[in-house]
Amino acid sequence: MSDLTDHRSQLASQRLVIEAGRAEAQYWRDLWAYRELFAVLAWRDVAVRYKQTVIGIAWALIQPLLTMVVFTVIFGRVADLPADGAAPYPIMVFAALLPWQLFATSMTQASNSVVNNSALVGKVYFPRLIVPSASAVVALVDFAISLGMLAVLMVVFGFFPDWRVVFLPLFLLLAVATAMGPALWLSALNVKYRDFRYIVPFIVQFGLYVSPVGFSSSNIPDEWRFLYGLNPMVGVIDGFRWCLLGGEATLHMPSFLLSLCLTALFLWIGIHAFRKTERTFADLL
Repeated sequence: MSDLTDHRSQLASQRLVIEAGRAEAQYWRDLWAYRELFAVLAWRDVAVRYKQTVIGIAWALIQPLLTMVVFTVIFGRVADLPADGAAPYPIMVFAALLPWQLFATSMTQASNSVVNNSALVGKVYFPRLIVPSASAVVALVDFAISLGMLAVLMVVFGFFPDWRVVFLPLFLLLAVATAMGPALWLSALNVKYRDFRYIVPFIVQFGLYVSPVGFSSSNIPDEWRFLYGLNPMVGVIDGFRWCLLGGEATLHMPSFLLSLCLTALFLWIGIHAFRKTERTFADLL
């Protein structure tokens, strides 16, 4: 009898107990416990993006390549804006397109991720933060493909980065953090207000032209450089160019530090807003 009681006690200790406050207290621990679900969702999103497509992975190359050509013609030829030092203008533009495409794809994928996974969110308990985070992996795959394209362009133009390229992973993390802050906030809003899915493309399109993608931040007058750093992507793009263009690009530290602080602030706001509203996702979906 005592053995049966002990066995039942062991089974009870292994059960998932859902009670008030328990999920909240163990939320961040559960993120690690559900890491396999994160991997499954990430792999599914990547497979869906490239499966049954006409050009497949080539789209990750064609889109930034065509954007680079257009910006090079408009800003480099028509407007005759200077590049960063001796760096070829196409290389300068493509170095900025890497973080920008990462930001834009993460925003687009993550903002719709919770709604697109409504069946899963409404039936099974897991930290909902996994859903938009997993969707951002698609952007990292596109980034890796575009980075390979940049390497080919550097060989063609005979322009190579110096030792600063070792800091590229740090700025990659900064780019992901910059994207995830507003992405988490918008994904939560999109659950309650479905018309927010129409706002994201406008934000992406508008941000492309106010960010230093087609031109160098050094073209901004000195008295406006600090205020220009209110756009967090300025610090990210300047950081990528500093890594990839070597001595041909410099970091304007006041605007970079401002962008860094705003990235941290927006990331905190995004996580806080998402965590505050995720408990109502099941009811709204």
